[in-house]
Amino acid sequence: MAWWTTALVSALVVFLIALFFRDPEREMPATEDEWVSPADGVVTLREDTLQEIPGVGSCRKLSIFLSVFDVHLNRMPYGGTVVSSTHTPGKFLDARDPQSGIANENRLWVFTCHRGRFGIRQIAGLIARRIVDWKKVGGTVDKGDRLGLIRFGSRTDLYIPENAEFTVNVGDRVWGCYSVVARWKA
Repeated sequence: MAWWTTALVSALVVFLIALFFRDPEREMPATEDEWVSPADGVVTLREDTLQEIPGVGSCRKLSIFLSVFDVHLNRMPYGGTVVSSTHTPGKFLDARDPQSGIANENRLWVFTCHRGRFGIRQIAGLIARRIVDWKKVGGTVDKGDRLGLIRFGSRTDLYIPENAEFTVNVGDRVWGCYSVVARWKA
């Protein structure tokens, strides 16, 4: 009987890991003036007040919490050129904690596009221990491209320029590369 229990637990663990690392193909419905979500998850913070982010400049912030059941692949919300990619070691607080964006291990990406700079911060969480990056500084990226992966739970912050505005609210469920989360102002 013990081998059945071990086999069942092992099969469940393998299934959950496969579910976690899945990479579904997504069709992008967004127009040129729209930004898509960089991650699957739930919007936990929307800051419309402008703040200064080093390298990005004056911007608005959107935080998306990724549960262990969400796809953890991050995608490009808009096209541009990679200006910088900075890894910062840190703690592993629960990604829903407001301090986790600064205190936790994270990678801040800065991009430039035809209308300004924007940023994405990949934040490790309580279970997450590694951020895998797939793009290089100086390279160009298109909207919807795969950016990287946060292994085992986390948060993704999107920083958009002041000439763009968010279209989602706290509590909204979003899907990477599919959900429109912002638009350029006219």
